[in-house]
Amino acid sequence: MIELGGIIILGILAQWVAWKLKIPAILPLILIGLLVGPIAAEFLSTDGTKWIEPIWNGEEGLFPGESLFYFVSLAISIVLFEGGLTLKMGEIKNVAPAITKLITIGSIVTFFGASVAAHYIFYLSWEISFLFSALIIVTGPTVITPILRNIPLKKDVSAVLKWEGILIDPIGALVAVLVFEFISVDAGGEYTKTAFIEFGKIVLFGSTFGFTFAHALNFIINKKWVPHYLMNVFALAAVLGVFILADEFAHESGLLAVVVMGMVLGNSNSPYLKELLYFKESLSVLLISILFILLAANINFDELLLIYNWNTAILFAVVVFILRPLGVFLSAQGSSLKLNEKLFISWVGPRGIVAAGIASLFGLKLAKDGVPGAEYITPLVFMIVLGTVLLNATTARVFAKMVGVFLNKSEGILIVGASKVSRLIGHYLESHGRHVVLIDSNLTNIKQAKELGLEALSTNIYSDTLLDNIELNDIGYLMALTGSSDINKYAINKFSKQFGENGSFRLVSTEEMKDSENNPKEGLFSHTDDYNTLTEVTRKYPSIQEIEIKDEAHYKDLIEITNKDKDIIPLFIKDEDDELHIISSYNTSIEKIGKDFKLVYLGKPFDLEKI
Repeated sequence: MIELGGIIILGILAQWVAWKLKIPAILPLILIGLLVGPIAAEFLSTDGTKWIEPIWNGEEGLFPGESLFYFVSLAISIVLFEGGLTLKMGEIKNVAPAITKLITIGSIVTFFGASVAAHYIFYLSWEISFLFSALIIVTGPTVITPILRNIPLKKDVSAVLKWEGILIDPIGALVAVLVFEFISVDAGGEYTKTAFIEFGKIVLFGSTFGFTFAHALNFIINKKWVPHYLMNVFALAAVLGVFILADEFAHESGLLAVVVMGMVLGNSNSPYLKELLYFKESLSVLLISILFILLAANINFDELLLIYNWNTAILFAVVVFILRPLGVFLSAQGSSLKLNEKLFISWVGPRGIVAAGIASLFGLKLAKDGVPGAEYITPLVFMIVLGTVLLNATTARVFAKMVGVFLNKSEGILIVGASKVSRLIGHYLESHGRHVVLIDSNLTNIKQAKELGLEALSTNIYSDTLLDNIELNDIGYLMALTGSSDINKYAINKFSKQFGENGSFRLVSTEEMKDSENNPKEGLFSHTDDYNTLTEVTRKYPSIQEIEIKDEAHYKDLIEITNKDKDIIPLFIKDEDDELHIISSYNTSIEKIGKDFKLVYLGKPFDLEKI
């Protein structure tokens, strides 16, 4: 009981440490597992036993016999299903050509290159070498996001790394499953006609069961045949049921079935998909926390000694310093990516949770079947995972500065609220070279913003998903423009540290507008204009205008006019370099006005004859 409770406690503690230190969770999870497993047995225990013993002498421990194998199989099936849910076919079609090539050409380079390297460096069979290479194709968002979260990069670079991790996760898992199942049909290595027929059965039953039951589950959920409070656990039971059922019809087809099931369901039009995904993500965190401590603890010290040689360093160098850059540069041919951006993308390629998890599962299965070289799979993949995560976590920021992709100043603007006012202001800023992102929970507002060509995200401001979006790394200004003063204040308090390093602003509330002497420091535009005023002016005069400022006295006269005329609201000052400076209601002093400065305002045109 102590061991089982300890695994859960240590797993969640490792997740918290990873969140606190902003590092991939897989790093502390595996290190803890190695500490309480092989390291404890070799150096810390007086009797040579592990502190946490998944299997001992084959029939003792937490998971005696084949129970660890069964638990890992079921847990990995849920993780793979969740990965399949995230793969949107429309996203593959719409992403930039560089990303599409990276998950195709880049994967092919890694798949064949790493298999050749493993075969000739460690003298592994071609079957085991190809399985190793299939397992290290994947990067994954769980390892990319923490590394890049605090590195301000150009949007294009962040987008390439983010989408590569998201899209290649289920694709890499599918390739690894297919290679494993091809090996499993004939562990002796003689691929006869019968072996190919067995492999065909695995692909047929796996894909058929996954496709069929995905549509069946979607139909049941949409018809509301299952009450809402049972929906998530019903889906969980369905996934496990499909995994077991497919495996009964064609041995080893269960993993393929759940990957296909997740992909089909993820591309359906179910209104409950997002809720289902949130549940699976939470469950995956718990399962991954348990899995990796267990799997790392299950490694024996003699297995670590298998790779304790220079061959391991050579294989790591080939994968990281030859194959990754080769795949990136071939994929980026003809793209808009510059040389320094290609170099940075080549450097950042940490392997993730899917690779380590499936490697352990397949290593257990093949070792149990007596496949020669199977004992190398788990330690070699763990070595690649730990090595790449450590390398990138410690050097990515420094390397970004070295090659010149590090943004010294974040000029992007995050606008909270995507109402007509926000869309109008956002469109103006975007047309003047600023990266603008609008967020709102109203899908209609998001749709209308996207129709204007603006980047808009449907998100709940009270969730933490926005903090994990690495494409917002170039955001340095925060503007809260919703009709709720509580939401505006909350946005400033929650997001100003991450997204408002150059300035965080919000609209003044109706109450604050009445007290012009005590303006909030983050007040935006004017102390006499709240959301209602902005909305009304936008309704009457839906345009943003500019007027040249002759000198400081002229600027003062213009501001005086805006204070009296409720149909004119000052927004920004544009300097001679076309740089925009946000006007704050708190700042009552007059800006230093230079030549060719302009006042940017919302509302009706100034009457030039009266100025």
